Amino acid sequence: MKTGKMKNLVVLSGAGMSAESGIRTFRDMGGLWEEYDVTEVASLQAWEKDRDLVLRFYNERRKQLLLCKPNKGHYGLAELEKYFKVTIITQNVDDLHERAGSSEVFHLHGELKKARSTVDENLIYDIDGWELKKGDKCERGLQLRPHVVWFGEAVPTIEKASEICRTADIFVVIGTSLNVYPAAGLINYVPQNIPIFLIDPNEVNTPSRDVKFIKEKAGVGVEKLIDILKRVK
Repeated sequence: MKTGKMKNLVVLSGAGMSAESGIRTFRDMGGLWEEYDVTEVASLQAWEKDRDLVLRFYNERRKQLLLCKPNKGHYGLAELEKYFKVTIITQNVDDLHERAGSSEVFHLHGELKKARSTVDENLIYDIDGWELKKGDKCERGLQLRPHVVWFGEAVPTIEKASEICRTADIFVVIGTSLNVYPAAGLINYVPQNIPIFLIDPNEVNTPSRDVKFIKEKAGVGVEKLIDILKRVK
């Protein structure tokens, strides 16, 4: 790999990044949406209708996360920081990138292990353990909600993510269908003529860009990516 000034390696990761860690994906066969109506657990309307159900759903997801560990794909991306300036933009709400050692992780859709005020989105708190309960309040005395972006809500950090993509010297997509917007549109901000790698065992429709496909799950795919990047002169 090249020495000297580090190149910017920007990664966009999705649910497939964490699937090998035991985090259930939402959209694949057997995914969580087959058990839950999305409108009942992941929307502002659901929160207003049945807070107990919404809190229980995310408490179960949080309890599951505490039992999961990063996989070799997560560790491989952290290892790449020896050779590149790595910035990870993740659609995932888990903290497995951070636990694997990645230092620059940008969460598009929020963080499962955090809660925020229902009146001031800037009041964000770490959750101790797995449970967020009715009656847990922010410093202004109002109920805390999961710090996740629900369906129908804007992604407040998408402009910052777009700026990060514009700085990429190498762009990598891992474990995302590129069907969920606005995150799927980030690839359009990547400069022309830089290498783009896509790691996924499934067919993924991509924009009219020159994309190098690595048809593997995240763990093996990141290993292969590292081997490719090591050959870059």
